[in-house]
Amino acid sequence: MPAPRRDSRAFTVVVTVLVGLGALLTLVILAFSGAPAITLLATALAAVPVGPLVAGYLWLDRYEPEPKALLVLGLLWGAFVATIAAILIGGVGGLVVGFTDTQSLAIVAPVTEEASKGLFLLLLLWWRRAEIDGILDGLVYAGMVGIGFAFTENILYLAAAYNGADGMAPGGIAGITVLFVVRCVLSPFAHPLFTAFIGIGVGIAVTTRTPALRWAAPLGGYALAVLTHGLWNGSTVFGLASFAGVYVVLMLPAVVGIVWLGVWMRSSERTMLAAALGDASRRGLIPATDIGWVVDLRARRAARQHAQQHGGPAGLEAMKDYQQAAIELGFLHHRLLRGTAPADWQLRGQDYLSRINAVRPGIAFPGQVVPTR
Repeated sequence: MPAPRRDSRAFTVVVTVLVGLGALLTLVILAFSGAPAITLLATALAAVPVGPLVAGYLWLDRYEPEPKALLVLGLLWGAFVATIAAILIGGVGGLVVGFTDTQSLAIVAPVTEEASKGLFLLLLLWWRRAEIDGILDGLVYAGMVGIGFAFTENILYLAAAYNGADGMAPGGIAGITVLFVVRCVLSPFAHPLFTAFIGIGVGIAVTTRTPALRWAAPLGGYALAVLTHGLWNGSTVFGLASFAGVYVVLMLPAVVGIVWLGVWMRSSERTMLAAALGDASRRGLIPATDIGWVVDLRARRAARQHAQQHGGPAGLEAMKDYQQAAIELGFLHHRLLRGTAPADWQLRGQDYLSRINAVRPGIAFPGQVVPTR
């Protein structure tokens, strides 16, 4: 990969420092939220949906996997920075303005929570724009932030439900079980769904050639995130029937729509990559015969198995590096053809080509003769 730029290092330092501060404050809050055994139980229950949700987003992210470090930072931002920011802003606002409980739930919480979650995506857009190639990347990063936020929030709510705090009767095992079913079984996708609209807006901002849309898309995504979040929170004020109605009429169709969009975007990436690498091959940047082994997921796995069988662990790593560099080149070339390439596209392009040219002589795809070492 290219050497870290100063703006990339700034992103890492800023996010890491804020995550550390947020984690410290979160631990303080958890320490006062109840008995340690209850907090541990709430943490274990809140962790149940995290694995499946993360796995789903990683599945969507298979064509051009985002840097694992950035995905982890997204999770940590949601879990510690966004939650603490929302708690502090909401608490101060409640003291200064004097919001009612209903106003805090239906208005203040959606506005502050989506802003605190969306800030991570805006920082990516500002400092690490080249990491976001489109809507799918925006969805993945938004999903990670939403999962992290829901995890910490669920711990606090589950602990409060056990303690019977904040009117969460009946308390005890019954209280925590009911809330676990509602938040972790029936609606674990809520926060990732809300923030997905911001991710879509950021993805559009990166790929559009219309200057006004680069500003309007993230703002529109934030507005939709707040709206859906507010409708969801507000439905709980009017009883079970209202909650069930919003769940069936709004939440489930929205989830299906977002899932469909993610799957469709992943499928379209294959077509886009094939076209972009086809143009790159006509310019002599990559052999045309390699494209199928890069853009087709099954062929990609077969190529890696072949490389491992004939070259061992070193052969497998070489094949992975070649395929990843070719994929990155394809995305970069696509953005260059569209006129939306990042400012450092030449530096990145040279890096991808250097990796491709360094590895290609030593690898062979199925049906080809493996070079002697």
